[in-house]
Amino acid sequence: MKTTRYDEAKYETAEPYDFTWAVKHDATYNDFDHSEKSDGKVTNGVYRVQLPDGRTQIVTYRADNYGYNADVKYTGEAKYPDKPTYSAPVYTAPAYKAPVYVATPVYKTPMVQPEY
Repeated sequence: MKTTRYDEAKYETAEPYDFTWAVKHDATYNDFDHSEKSDGKVTNGVYRVQLPDGRTQIVTYRADNYGYNADVKYTGEAKYPDKPTYSAPVYTAPAYKAPVYVATPVYKTPMVQPEY
């Protein structure tokens, strides 16, 4: 029986990189950004998101041979809209009388008579 030999996987070394991007679109309430830098072994970055409650979430992170470590902070104060008030529902019972049905019993003579 012939066996297939596989070559050991070749891994490319990570290249250093650096990027930054941001989105701010008032019409859709989108406001966030992200920047990251890597030397090929250690990656550091930060991203910021404007949350719906008015606070800003800022995550600063580092990824290396020891894993991913993130520090999450919030700035600002959460603001919630006033709770809406609703009036009690108005319900009126239906104004009709149910029909009255009186059934007259009907007895039929059995068609088969037992024989003894």
